[in-house]
Amino acid sequence: MAILAVESLSRRFGGLTAVDNLSFSVEEGEIHGLIGPNGAGKTTTFNVISGFYPPSGGRVLYQGQDISGLRTSAIAALGLVRTFQASVLFHEFSVLDNALVGCHLSAGATFFNSLLGRNRAREAEARDKAMEVLEFFGLAERRDEITSNLPHGLQRALGIAVALAADPKILLLDEPFTGMNPEETRQMMDLLLKLRERGVTLLLVEHDMQAVMGLCGKITVLSFGSLLAEGTPEEIRNHPQVIEAYLGTAGHAA
Repeated sequence: MAILAVESLSRRFGGLTAVDNLSFSVEEGEIHGLIGPNGAGKTTTFNVISGFYPPSGGRVLYQGQDISGLRTSAIAALGLVRTFQASVLFHEFSVLDNALVGCHLSAGATFFNSLLGRNRAREAEARDKAMEVLEFFGLAERRDEITSNLPHGLQRALGIAVALAADPKILLLDEPFTGMNPEETRQMMDLLLKLRERGVTLLLVEHDMQAVMGLCGKITVLSFGSLLAEGTPEEIRNHPQVIEAYLGTAGHAA
């Protein structure tokens, strides 16, 4: 069953069409890749799905519900949560405090109210949940560390931990492997596989083709805002148009 469906989606900025009549679907429980060169419309597609831009045409269905044009907060509250290319973290806060932010996104309380001593019962529950998420990501022992002191790969992992604390049913990951060395990439791949085992559906935009091919069960390829190809990693790897347009030139398809 498709947990997310993009139907005839378009997004225009003045005379520029960034996404053009795009349709694809994401099955519940899968890791789905969205790839294409710079300017292909990947991030714009993410922005429309997650509510940062309204569509110029078409619609987005989440669990059968039309969410086109809803506010980002309303979409996140339904269980569709998006991460960004740059980790959106409070770098001067501790690791635990950042995880608590994600907990309060789902709990309907503000982190700053908690700092002021309000909602104490909810805060205790959120702390337990934040620690469980940090344990899942191997960050529990660093809970009191200032976030800016973490290595890059752990900051990226913490960004996803914050998103997981918001209880997503589907997580949109915008280039989760950016700037990672091979060991950090391997560790992140393991974490994403564990997320899927936990029941979270993943849709990711990524430049690292080794990661995409190793993780995704299905891949959608964009070109100039339109669908170029779709299929399994093996089908995409051997698709003549993909080879010609992407793999044969840049060495990667995103």
